[in-house]
Amino acid sequence: MERVFVVDNSILQNSLTKIRDKDLKPSLVRKHLSIIGKVLLIEALKNEDIKLKRIETWFTMDNFPVINEDDYVIVPILRAGLPMMEGCLEVLEDAKVGFLAIKRNEETLESKVFYERLPELENKTVIITDPMVATGGSLIKAIEIIKSKNPKKIISLNVIASKEGLERVSKFKDVFFYIGAVDPILNDKGYIVPGIGDAGDRCFNTL
Repeated sequence: MERVFVVDNSILQNSLTKIRDKDLKPSLVRKHLSIIGKVLLIEALKNEDIKLKRIETWFTMDNFPVINEDDYVIVPILRAGLPMMEGCLEVLEDAKVGFLAIKRNEETLESKVFYERLPELENKTVIITDPMVATGGSLIKAIEIIKSKNPKKIISLNVIASKEGLERVSKFKDVFFYIGAVDPILNDKGYIVPGIGDAGDRCFNTL
């Protein structure tokens, strides 16, 4: 899985440990998912192409390196991907945003798309934000939709993955995955153990 990167970062791990606490307030779950999204994005884009932009400093005019933020589209998987999206937008404030709502049937574990709102993706770098890769079904659906729009590159930012889910999504050999942690167990209800529970419910206090 040469395109899968488990990000070794102390700030990320600190936030992840806080989120694992089942008693963490929803506002703080959102905050720390945002921090993790930001750290993962910075790692994912650390070697991106840059261009030179001419700007006026306090003392002179000169050329300085910038990322062309208009080339990036952030696509959160609703609902849980929203806080990570916010963190990414703090880094790429001029990126475009699209939305995919994908819900898993808790009995069959099959994922269904029930909302799609995407800008033009052709030749863009698309950044998916989705905290959990459990069975991998939702992320696979998202990648298939995005790939059909002919993007230049797809990057998936994920807080936690199960080994099983990671094996399934890594079939996409042209997608880059940046992950905070790989947890060992997927239980019979399709939840990652130890995991962080249902990220969407915990973010928005709908448990």
